[in-house]
Amino acid sequence: MNLRKITLSIIIGAASLGISAQTNNLDPMTEAMMKAYNQLLDEDPRDAETLFRRANEYYKQNDYLKALDDINKALKYLPENDIDTRFQALQLRANIYMMQHKYEQAVADLNAELAIDPQNYIAIYQRATALYELGRYAEAKADFHLLQQRNSRSQEALFGLARVAVKENNLGLAEELCNKAVEITPSNSQVYMRRAAVRAMAGNEQGAVDDYIIAISTDQDNTPRALRELVELSHRKYPTVIAGLSSAIRQAPRNGMFYFIRAMIAQGHCNYLAAIADYDKIINDNLDSYPGLNAALAECYYALGKFDTALLNIDYAISATNDNGRYYMLKSRIQRARGEYDNALSCADKSLEKDPNSNEALIAKALAQLALGESADASVSLSEATMNAPEDPWLAMLRGWVLRDYRKQKANADRSFERVLDMDIDHYSAKSLRGFAMLQLDRKEEALRWIERVLATSDDYDGEINYLATCLYAQAGETDKAFECMAVSLGKGYANYYNWTVNSDADVNVTPIRADSRFSGLLDKYASIFGR
Repeated sequence: MNLRKITLSIIIGAASLGISAQTNNLDPMTEAMMKAYNQLLDEDPRDAETLFRRANEYYKQNDYLKALDDINKALKYLPENDIDTRFQALQLRANIYMMQHKYEQAVADLNAELAIDPQNYIAIYQRATALYELGRYAEAKADFHLLQQRNSRSQEALFGLARVAVKENNLGLAEELCNKAVEITPSNSQVYMRRAAVRAMAGNEQGAVDDYIIAISTDQDNTPRALRELVELSHRKYPTVIAGLSSAIRQAPRNGMFYFIRAMIAQGHCNYLAAIADYDKIINDNLDSYPGLNAALAECYYALGKFDTALLNIDYAISATNDNGRYYMLKSRIQRARGEYDNALSCADKSLEKDPNSNEALIAKALAQLALGESADASVSLSEATMNAPEDPWLAMLRGWVLRDYRKQKANADRSFERVLDMDIDHYSAKSLRGFAMLQLDRKEEALRWIERVLATSDDYDGEINYLATCLYAQAGETDKAFECMAVSLGKGYANYYNWTVNSDADVNVTPIRADSRFSGLLDKYASIFGR
């Protein structure tokens, strides 16, 4: 797999995490079929077969509430002697309950299925899984053994028994069962994904990392998922993930893919110097050629405050491909940081020509307009972005800031800040920015309680949360606490020099403490993480 495909896999994998459970974008054939079902049910609301078919379509669309409503009606109206359809309907309802994590209800339907067909492999497997989720491990183990009786090479049974063994603290048996499953299909990436999941459960994170890397190397089927899992695991065990990737590189030193993945994870943890080293290795040793490498280098140099080098890299990336909308957006940021506001606005417009729906480009455009004194236009750009992403707290903070400080519309600004507090986001996630909105609404004590709770409950694996705490304490006038958090953040390696020294957007920054001698002292103390 080349680096472009790896990049797309990461982007697609990340994007899939944000997809809602329900989609209304149906293809024309499905839309016509649903219309036909609706017409038939308008004529006869007790048409069990049509209810069953429509429920199945809702299920495929991930609309479980509507699917459940239809299948309940279908089961109510199905003739008792229509055993085959009843079995299928019970199977569908059990699937819906499993997706809703309603395992007790699922077990009841699966028992009914097995009363009709005691040998049904899928029903036994689903019941075993539901029982496991309910913590009824002895019963789950019995069902997994039933699967083995029906198929001695059942990987579902082996991995199921391995998960039970972990719960019983029999970690050696769990590893043995997983290895047996891998031996059955060693050329299939899925089996390594499943073993990785069990190993992670058992606390063997290094083994899990090794399996995710093998899955990526085996075939492309599970690459996006394996990458997501590596990234997620790096949030808790960054050194372990990096060690696993470094081991893979030692075994295959000419495999650019491993350097690329290690670089992207390092960059995601604000370890820009390590990321730059790996990106440079790929380019200088001709391990791959892809303009996205130079774009990634540009992002790293921008974060390190080395804007001239960032500009050289982003210009190369732009010139190397026509698919460069995001690259123009990055160039807009870089030029704004260099004080070249007209050029920043021009690049943001070019980015929007390539992708009119890019919120990153709209934000870049708004900030360039603001720097040029065009606050009304900036407000329009942010309003457009907000329509695209109404649940983005950063957008709401930006918009409120512009309305209050530049447009002098306090009432509208307050509504934007209040919108942050109304968003359906984990209240004690640092990225919710709730404390910053509270500060703007003159609710300082609540803001301070919020950040204290965030610090107490969050795993700050790379110092970013303590950076945000530094910002909040600085904005709240709690200078000593700000410097305490700054020291922690830098100690954890938060190396975004741009944020520390330049960023002044939306009052989510450290501007109020930059003139204090302690600020420059801490930056000097940790200069090595910035390459300075």
